[in-house]
Amino acid sequence: MSTASRPSRLVSRVSSRLPVTVDKTVRRLAVLSLIGQTVLVVTGGAVRLTASGLGCPTWPRCTDSSLVNTPEMGIHGIIEFGNRTLTFALAGVAVAMLVFLWNLRKERRDLFGLALGLLASIPAQAVIGGITVLTQLNPWVVGLHFLVSMALVVLATLLVNRAYGRTGRARTRELAALPGAARPVLAATALMAAVAVCLGVVVTGAGPHAGDADAPRNNLDWDLFSHIHAVPAYLVTAGALFGVFLVVRGRIQGPFRTAVFLLLGVTVLQAVIGFTQYYNGIPALLVGAHMLGAALLMSAATNAADVAQSSPVKN
Repeated sequence: MSTASRPSRLVSRVSSRLPVTVDKTVRRLAVLSLIGQTVLVVTGGAVRLTASGLGCPTWPRCTDSSLVNTPEMGIHGIIEFGNRTLTFALAGVAVAMLVFLWNLRKERRDLFGLALGLLASIPAQAVIGGITVLTQLNPWVVGLHFLVSMALVVLATLLVNRAYGRTGRARTRELAALPGAARPVLAATALMAAVAVCLGVVVTGAGPHAGDADAPRNNLDWDLFSHIHAVPAYLVTAGALFGVFLVVRGRIQGPFRTAVFLLLGVTVLQAVIGFTQYYNGIPALLVGAHMLGAALLMSAATNAADVAQSSPVKN
């Protein structure tokens, strides 16, 4: 046997043991990816809200002489390094997803492309995190770091829907026909959710939770941008209510019904948290809950829009 043929034979042997259909492992990895991306938002919030943003003062090392946090760095070092470690764990999940999709890379390009996008985005997120540290928590770079996490939540949500055959060209589940207005309204609702999240980043950059006592702020009017941030949030609520109206009026069952009720529930919860933190001095715990709510909102809005786009239109 030639030396050159050995790698190809090894690849063929491994490939023969990988699934040729979307199985339970692929679906579980997709769900794990979505959960992991959401947890990453929460741990990133913990870094900021506990003033641990410079818990590891250098990058890519945690200190000039250590790759990991040291006992002298205390709880701040543990929190910051834990957040960095989770990024690598998510990269491992993305790699595993690509491996298990290898035999389906042509047949299910949608899944393979989403998994590849998640893997490619994770190193980019790590680099932005490094720039965040090196710029001493510049609020605009911190905001970009958060927005990339939101984009990864969106990708992971689409990955779950495709893996379970709920949406996309390879859909295996029958969806109820929807009125023609459902698609554009839910797409606009998802867009408004993204706008609300972007404006929320601006509000946070003007607020008190900088991630470190000496970190700079963006020097914008926090109160003014809080009110501007609320406008697209109101539109998201209107879009969710419209979706519920369509469901109730048309007695629609199935994934679309679940999606719009879930979107409305998350939107109302996020609004309650937002108003409560606004009128109570922006306590750190509620800010953290609001960040988690932002991830849940992006996932719910993406899911509703995705289901609407995949559903047939009533004649």
